[in-house]
Amino acid sequence: MIRILIAEDEIPIREGLIDLLETEGYEIISAENGVKALELFNSETVDLALLDIMMPEMSGYDVCRAIRKINEKIPVIFLTAKEEEIDKVVGLELGADDYIVKPFGVRELLARIKSVLRRSSMQDSSDSDTEKTDRKTIKFGECLVDPVRFKIIRNSEEFDLSEKEVNLLVYFFNHENEVLSRDSLLEKFWGMEYTGTTRTLDQHIAKLRQKVEKNPAEPVHILTVHGTGYRFLS
Repeated sequence: MIRILIAEDEIPIREGLIDLLETEGYEIISAENGVKALELFNSETVDLALLDIMMPEMSGYDVCRAIRKINEKIPVIFLTAKEEEIDKVVGLELGADDYIVKPFGVRELLARIKSVLRRSSMQDSSDSDTEKTDRKTIKFGECLVDPVRFKIIRNSEEFDLSEKEVNLLVYFFNHENEVLSRDSLLEKFWGMEYTGTTRTLDQHIAKLRQKVEKNPAEPVHILTVHGTGYRFLS
């Protein structure tokens, strides 16, 4: 049975979510604040986390950040009353898989949960199928990337990589010289048809360039194709 962690400080919303999702066959554990949510995540098996952003003691952003340090693959959906685009960008940059603005409909919530869980399952299967080919050490220019250790060495200097950065680099390497659109990259690695700002992807690319490029201001490996996306050259 799929277990969902709900972190929501408003009692009526929390209890409503519990009733709804239990009726749908999910097993629920719940918390009234961020600190309790993180304690539950660390002590229980969790398949998906629904996090309110504005919570006492510890915000949903901070909970998500802590979760991602422990496990980068657990699906996270933010629940919030905020509608500003910057909040969505921050949430996605922290590694959230989706973002639902209150008030939301029952069908929308259930559809989002099923979609995120399905994408997570497909990603796990894809990771298993491609582990032998995609997790090999790769070399380009002055860089040596170790996808298993999440490390990159450039001119004897070692940098840590996040899982997202590793996956992006491996994908770029396997699609060398192809023009990859921002939309396709966002959909593949953030699991959504993204219709808003591409800032979250661009910031990940900027961080990658700091690690792989001798001069990030004049990249020779991860090139920008203006108006479209990116192209990788080894």
